[in-house]
Amino acid sequence: MTGSSGAAIRLFDYGPIFLLRHCLRDLHLDRHLPELFPETEAAMVVALAFNRLIRPATMPYIDTWYAETALALDNPALSLSDREIGELLKKIGTSDIPDTLADLIIEENETRRALVYGITSLSGSSSLVHGYRQDSLLLPPITLSLVVDEDRGIPVMYDIYPGSITDSTTLAGTLARLEACGVTDCTAILESGFFSSDNLLDMLDEQISFVIAARFSMKELRALITREQRDIARAGYIQEFHGRTIHVKPVVFALEGRALQGYLYYDPGLEQEAREALTRHLDDIREALFAVRLKPGQIADHVFSGIAGEFGGFFDCKQVEDRIEVTIRQSAVTLRTNRMGRYMLFYQGNADWMTCLSRYRERDCIEEEFERLKGELEALPLEAHGTAAFHGYLFIVFLSLMLRSRLARMLEDAGLAETYSVEGVMLELEKWKKIVLADGRVTATRVTRKQKTILKALGLVPLPREAKEKGRPR
Repeated sequence: MTGSSGAAIRLFDYGPIFLLRHCLRDLHLDRHLPELFPETEAAMVVALAFNRLIRPATMPYIDTWYAETALALDNPALSLSDREIGELLKKIGTSDIPDTLADLIIEENETRRALVYGITSLSGSSSLVHGYRQDSLLLPPITLSLVVDEDRGIPVMYDIYPGSITDSTTLAGTLARLEACGVTDCTAILESGFFSSDNLLDMLDEQISFVIAARFSMKELRALITREQRDIARAGYIQEFHGRTIHVKPVVFALEGRALQGYLYYDPGLEQEAREALTRHLDDIREALFAVRLKPGQIADHVFSGIAGEFGGFFDCKQVEDRIEVTIRQSAVTLRTNRMGRYMLFYQGNADWMTCLSRYRERDCIEEEFERLKGELEALPLEAHGTAAFHGYLFIVFLSLMLRSRLARMLEDAGLAETYSVEGVMLELEKWKKIVLADGRVTATRVTRKQKTILKALGLVPLPREAKEKGRPR
């Protein structure tokens, strides 16, 4: 590109930065973070949170990513080296900064209704060090709860509990703290790890509103789903959920004289997908075992277990000379497929089938974000090892979730959610660049028609100096 007074000498990613800066201001994080951190550290926190949304990079490469974004134009001296990132994460992890920010957000938003999502068994190892794994760096499992403002749809707080405890007492402290902050209406959204008689009875007795996924390890619950699914394919149970046809049937689970209300869901499309995936996987395992030729001294059972893994129960296996012959156990396949596409959600409080399913699907999306941590922990720099740094990294993930949630709500309010995902908008706006010209001037590339449509719908029409600066390259 050339301008009226010289050639462009460098391009910087700008569109997603422009969008996320608006979200940052809208959530008042541009004011709160400088109150909690020195200026340099606040800029580091913003860069780390932005990176998770725009182009997630492992910690050693964030400095490289940063140098190619418009953030570097405003703060070119900012260093995001392994050492500085590690020190920052440890500082956050041993401070009360997360709690202070939560109090500010809840008070500022006047949060009164909240959803409390239970995330369990979050753990991982911190890194590969000098080419080998150090077992001493394994992080202990933790249980996490994330609190979301139900009206605004943004996370406002999170709590960390040591260990993999999955009982209702892990939520007691969080609920008490929310009540002290004036949050008077809380609903817990819990995965099946919390599903036990003791937990359910405690929450029923305490009048805690909840939505929880059933765990079919209970004999009575297996009998319930066997009985209730017989007629669920009838037309009278057909509903539509986000463009998919599903079947929904109210159910009641008798629990020590108490009646637990819930819904049985049947998704024919999900059932077909699951059946095909299982069939493909079993066929792949069978083909892999067929190709095996045992060497002298090899134990067939060990080889079989190594290839079949958790799917070993679907096969009958025997050794014939140097080969492993297997047949698929149809009874095991039938037992697995009988529940495919079927799941139960139980609740206490005011909730219809769509509310229960929507809230639980949101929990799945949130858990997916935190599940990514398990892989990312493998790439944390050496300076970021340890529980304190891990807790600091959770704070960065929390901020990125706040920004993502705000952007998702903006897309929904603007009528763009059916056309663009959060990732799709980021990708489209990546084409909008900042340019440094040979004479030192900074300008921007032309906003495309699609970009202009997105920005106009979001109420974020670029400022004249950003889109129409004199001498803009053509």
